[in-house]
Amino acid sequence: MAKDKRSKAPAPPPSSATPSTNKATPPSWPPFKPSLPVVELALEPVVPDKVVVLRSFFPRSLCRDYVSFLRDLPLATTPGKPKRGEAMRVNDRFQIDDASFAHRLWTETGLKEAVTGKDVAHLWGGEVVGLNANIRIYRYRAGQFFDAHYDDSNNVTVKTETGAQLPARTTWTLLLYLTSSADGCIGGETVFYPFDRRSPKDEVAVSLETGMLLLHKHGHDCMLHEGREVTAGEKWVIRTDLCIRR
Repeated sequence: MAKDKRSKAPAPPPSSATPSTNKATPPSWPPFKPSLPVVELALEPVVPDKVVVLRSFFPRSLCRDYVSFLRDLPLATTPGKPKRGEAMRVNDRFQIDDASFAHRLWTETGLKEAVTGKDVAHLWGGEVVGLNANIRIYRYRAGQFFDAHYDDSNNVTVKTETGAQLPARTTWTLLLYLTSSADGCIGGETVFYPFDRRSPKDEVAVSLETGMLLLHKHGHDCMLHEGREVTAGEKWVIRTDLCIRR
């Protein structure tokens, strides 16, 4: 759950601004064609030890296939007035638990190999065991945005290849951008504020790139960040989380 300030108080319950997970049958996600990865994936630091990107994680053709597919999902528009303790967010979203799709993203894309190398293992806060089964789809249309907030860490379970449920904890947010200015989406940058205050001179803005994966640290060490307003076109995002063993 995203909050607009840090607090040791219990997190507010799910609301219409942050809907609870859809327990319905998961959708039949499109196959990963062409086979992934299409390039050698290399983590590029944006903010040292806090924000990294993987470019060309999805090829443009696969992004187009996914956007076409996602348009038919039952997206719900968040209300314009959040509950106390929540950041203002206006977008369309779909959320579902799908351990199989999370496992596919982890094992069939090159992601597992990219984040478990010895040179980057120190980033994640522990042994990475997979992705959060809680899959979220975001669409931002013109005028929609996500105000400055922090992302929480959560205790979850990760389904292993043997089918066992492994206790885990989320430590990094994962955002897969499916559109960018090349697809007519203007605005929508993800902006980080390293000193936990909204200061234009300190901001680190990550522009959208079609098929790029953005990972940023969350929980206690999460930086204040926002999704800027989209002024034209549509911003499509697949969101999950990197999980470590607990």
